[in-house]
Amino acid sequence: MGTGVKERPRKTLRPTKPFLPDLVYFEPDALNYSKGKKIMEWVKSNNIPLRMTSSHNRITSLPGETDLEKYKNAKRTLVVGVRKTLEFDQSKPSAEYAIPISTGCMGHCHYCYLQTTLGAKPYVRVYVNTEDILAAAKRYIEERKPEITRFEAACTSDPVGIEHITGSLADLITFMADEEFGRLRFVTKFHHVDPLLGLKHNGHTRIRFSVNSDYVIRQFEPSTSHFEERIEAAGKVAHAGYPLGFIIAPIIWYDGWEEGYAGLLQRLERTLPKDATKDLTFELIQHRFTKTAKSVIEQRYPKSKLEMDMEKRKKKWGRWGQSKYVYPDEQQTALREFITERIFEHFPSANIDYFT
Repeated sequence: MGTGVKERPRKTLRPTKPFLPDLVYFEPDALNYSKGKKIMEWVKSNNIPLRMTSSHNRITSLPGETDLEKYKNAKRTLVVGVRKTLEFDQSKPSAEYAIPISTGCMGHCHYCYLQTTLGAKPYVRVYVNTEDILAAAKRYIEERKPEITRFEAACTSDPVGIEHITGSLADLITFMADEEFGRLRFVTKFHHVDPLLGLKHNGHTRIRFSVNSDYVIRQFEPSTSHFEERIEAAGKVAHAGYPLGFIIAPIIWYDGWEEGYAGLLQRLERTLPKDATKDLTFELIQHRFTKTAKSVIEQRYPKSKLEMDMEKRKKKWGRWGQSKYVYPDEQQTALREFITERIFEHFPSANIDYFT
């Protein structure tokens, strides 16, 4: 445990381009909203093929000869619709509620829980009735005040990766800026934060970046921004006055994990601007999977090196009665204690929100 995988010397990488879908579907009702009309204009200006669909929940004509081809094409497909369900799900431990502005992600992270929660709908969905969504958020805030109500905008997607298309994060940030008892949070693996930097936010939005060891990013996070791009973006949002955080997730036990995570925290301290460490938070999430996720991931990423041996894991029951597989207690303790010590070594004033 400690002399295995070495961090590779870093080389100059190509910039990660903003998401440009290969195909876009529209619900007819989406065009009754100004955001839907703007997205339609964007699609046409980029000469992207488009189709109409009766429902954003039923896209049945995705191109591809095999299930794997259809899955890959789905990840390059954007669906523009109206969010009908305005009851928000809980989002513990990150926030009180998940605020639904999008579903699905263009990234190809092998371990992602969206592999199973989205099931046969891995395409990227965006919702254009933002005013309805914000009105629902307002009701939740009013119900709980004077307690602060936190909303997580990245439970089922990575909204930064599609912000250049939707502008929905900007809508949420400026809304929350004026809410005394409302706060917004989201996490991203993408660096395309420039549209957010000049917004009025009043410190009511915390932007977090998902980071990991070089080995994990290299092996399991294709189609996302490079580590260096994420850290540069973190510096930008800190300079813009946003509260900043990092999520180290999933924490993976592999041969060389100690060097990997020690190197991660060293790189963070070395590359993050000093003024970006004020009010800094960390969230730590160990790798876990369900039996269904294991089956789906092995089908979609048959060459993945992701370890999912149920015999080596501890069975844990989730709040919906479904079992998941986490690391045994001894490994959990080793991961938590080692990474916690490294965080406080490099960022002594940071706060660790939770380890799960």
